[in-house]
Amino acid sequence: MKFNIRGVNIEVTDALRDHVEKKLSRLEKYFEAPPTSEVSVSLSVLKGLQAVEVTIPLPNLLLRAEERQADMYASVDLVVDKLERQIRKAKTKANRKIRQEGGLKDLFRAAEPDDAYVAVHEEEDEFELVRTKRFTLKPMDIDEAILQMNMVGHNFFVFANSDTSEVNVVYKRNDGKYGLIEPAK
Repeated sequence: MKFNIRGVNIEVTDALRDHVEKKLSRLEKYFEAPPTSEVSVSLSVLKGLQAVEVTIPLPNLLLRAEERQADMYASVDLVVDKLERQIRKAKTKANRKIRQEGGLKDLFRAAEPDDAYVAVHEEEDEFELVRTKRFTLKPMDIDEAILQMNMVGHNFFVFANSDTSEVNVVYKRNDGKYGLIEPAK
């Protein structure tokens, strides 16, 4: 794999670069052929936390993971674990749903006999819906929706926007600010 490692508010030392490349190279064992696309790695320091963001573009699939910890090396280790889980999920989905030639199944290597960890955890990658809620959407403006969200203690809130008469979602971002999701027109 080819790596594009850049630092934001942090100097990327040779030791850090080697650690990132070594850890991300572990992912090559999951692929039939190493990905030819460039792996984008962004290392940064935000509010005292060491953040790592990794993007791996693949044919018909985009792997992306982000992690923030007090230690940069711990962030790198945890982001690789997240990417491994994403790869296992994609592999399981490909094995289950795509049986024709040339699909995603050709992207991943078959599980080795000593690769018991992947075999054991493939079944837990299914999505399980455990609750459905129905409620009437009260028309309100964005500021009132943010207040309602904070009052109920959630990190998102669905509401009917009184300005546009459409369903919108306000959410609390990791940086403490707020975002709005509205349907495209």
